Amino acid sequence: MPRSTDRQTDPTAVSASLAAEAALLEGRLRLLREAIDTMDARIDAVSEALRQLQHSVAGPADGKPRSGEASDTGAGRSGTSRP
Repeated sequence: MPRSTDRQTDPTAVSASLAAEAALLEGRLRLLREAIDTMDARIDAVSEALRQLQHSVAGPADGKPRSGEASDTGAGRSGTSRP
C-alpha cells in the first residue's frame, strides 16, 4: 500500500507535533480542572446556604424532622478526588 504524501515521515517532526498537541491538551485539562473546582466551590456554597435556610425554619418541638423532609446526613455530595 503506497504511503500518503501528506503524512509526516520525519520522526523529529512527528515528535515535535505530538509534543505541541500534548501541551495544548494539558492546558485544556488545567482549564477544565479549574472550572470543576469553581463549580465545586459554588455547589458547596449553595449547599451550605440551603442547610442554613433549613435550620432557620422552625422545626417541631421534639426536634425530629417533619414527614417528607430529608435529614442532613444523607443529603451531601459524594466526594471525589482529582489529581
